[in-house]
Amino acid sequence: MAMEVALVSMATGVLKPVIAKLFVLLGNEYKRFKSVRKEIKSLAHELAAMDPFLLKMSEEEDPDVRDKVWMNEVRELSYDLDDAIDDFMQSIGDKDEKPDGFIEKIKSSLGKLGKMKARGRIGREIQDLKKQIVEARNTNARYNGRQTVNNTQNDTVNPRAVAIFEHASKLVGIDGPKAEIIKLLAQEDGRASTQQRKIVSIVGSGGMGKTTLAKQVYEELKGKFERHAFISVSRNPDIINILRAILSELSGQGNADTIAWNIEHMICKITNFLGDKRYIIVVDDLWDVKTWNDLKCVFPVTSSGSIIITTTRINEVADSCLSSCHGHIYNIRHLDMVHSRELFNIRLFDSSENCPSHLEKVSGEILEKCVGLPLAIISISGLLATKERTENQWNQVKDSIGRALERNPSIEGMMKILSLSYFDLPSHQKTCLLYLSIFPEDSIIEKKALIWRWIAEGFIQKDDKYTSYQLGERCFNELLNRRLIQVAWTTEEYGKVESCRVHDVILDFIISKAIEENFVTFVGVPCITSGTQRKVRRLPLQVDGKDHSILKKGLVLSHVRSVNVFGYTVEIPSLDEFRYLRVLDFELCRQVENHHLANIGNLFQLRHLNLSWTEVSELPEEIGRLYCLEMLDIRGTKVHELPATIVNLKNWWICLLILELSFLMELQRCKQWRC
Repeated sequence: MAMEVALVSMATGVLKPVIAKLFVLLGNEYKRFKSVRKEIKSLAHELAAMDPFLLKMSEEEDPDVRDKVWMNEVRELSYDLDDAIDDFMQSIGDKDEKPDGFIEKIKSSLGKLGKMKARGRIGREIQDLKKQIVEARNTNARYNGRQTVNNTQNDTVNPRAVAIFEHASKLVGIDGPKAEIIKLLAQEDGRASTQQRKIVSIVGSGGMGKTTLAKQVYEELKGKFERHAFISVSRNPDIINILRAILSELSGQGNADTIAWNIEHMICKITNFLGDKRYIIVVDDLWDVKTWNDLKCVFPVTSSGSIIITTTRINEVADSCLSSCHGHIYNIRHLDMVHSRELFNIRLFDSSENCPSHLEKVSGEILEKCVGLPLAIISISGLLATKERTENQWNQVKDSIGRALERNPSIEGMMKILSLSYFDLPSHQKTCLLYLSIFPEDSIIEKKALIWRWIAEGFIQKDDKYTSYQLGERCFNELLNRRLIQVAWTTEEYGKVESCRVHDVILDFIISKAIEENFVTFVGVPCITSGTQRKVRRLPLQVDGKDHSILKKGLVLSHVRSVNVFGYTVEIPSLDEFRYLRVLDFELCRQVENHHLANIGNLFQLRHLNLSWTEVSELPEEIGRLYCLEMLDIRGTKVHELPATIVNLKNWWICLLILELSFLMELQRCKQWRC
């Protein structure tokens, strides 16, 4: 099916797949359902007329209130209609085998009667949903004649994006602040000597480059210390996981063996490991005094000449870091105009190329609005990179920023620039970007795993030229080129991007958009409200072991399409709650065991199943009924053999890409394997 026909979109929900499925139902295979064909044909044409208008509206930053209400209503109805059609096609798609014997014939007749009743019920549901669609149409009759706008996308990663990551020491404006901090750390005064532990707390608003600066100081100095670690804390810290990460970095070993340890055990191990060794620790992105008080006890004050660097947006937190130790607060400064222009040009032009003379004036005016905020400059240059290099095009971007940056450069203006970059994306790229909102702050997100999730959700589908994965990679590269995601890790040999992360300011923005569109419902994240919609479409579980009961919150889970669990301790709902699930990801959720997979065979739409690093030891036989399954990850589990029914999977060649080598060899020896 062509890519533009069946993509799931943030703006249109699953309207495109629904239209495609309705036209399939009009094909010869379903001629026997004459009673509903007329209704199906009418509904298909009704929805096809709505789709261009919804796409057009999704490109407007501030649509009319009535249009917005109507868009939300149609999008939600599209999900319900999609689920009803899937039920209908599932019920009529079963092969009826000829029964052998009287008892079997009776059972077959009862089974067919049950199917007929189910089909009748589902048919009535579809008719009811059609009535709701028509009512929605009558409240807004302005969608005819609208045209969609298609934006282009790049094929490969812009080399400058990777070059900036690989050669971070050459980042614009970093040398002066880095030298100043190193000088502070080496400085002696009447209260302290170079033999005492020192702390520097870097303070500044979001998007000013605190993490980058701390990272550069760390890389410059870590070779002089016996122990070193760089740890991100984030807004909703899980202390046990932070301690686990500290020990892993200090020891250079994985943390799989530490999962069963409690906090006291972790603190003891870290303090013993540091002992009287000289260490340098960076504690990045601190948000509250309590978190610092919980962490500081693991860093021995007796370690002579050791260094701690913290970064925070909050002055009170910076002060608390210095309360029990000699140190300094370093207030990070905005870039001056010379460095701002240098950063801007690096992001937009080749090293041998300068800003064209006809764009110098407008680029200067744009940079004035960015007021030296590196993230603002990077974001706006990523947007301009997609525009023609004409004065008119760049002036339009400048005018769109308005005076927001001048009023409040750290909040409103930044969000305005991000909003411009977001609304300039093609519809499917908006959707892929919003999906990143499911990941906790400071997550390192593996590219391959992310693309497989996009595919499973229907955001990316193959066309006549590219595979689904290739198109997913093109989308990933475009988000990278536009500076909406950041490089987190590359292969040493070829410099290929393997993982990404999302800047916390950008994450704040896409979370707000995801909630606004009922794209994601958050549970267990203290700083995030879930929105007003009770019907859940995507459910990321980010919890800290406290009582965040999902079932007690009155949420409607029967139409959830994606469940992603982050953390080691979380309530695991029964799979019976999630009939229409496409994505089920339990990676690193250690309390997931065999019984949590009960009735998994009923998830007839499941495409992505990640059980890696769980306690699962046996895959149920019914996994062979997951005919849509495209990705199965059982790395790090206790599974030692596969059920015989695994050969029933239609998309087994995709599953092969994820299974471990031992299983591949087993499958090659399997005589029943269908090739």
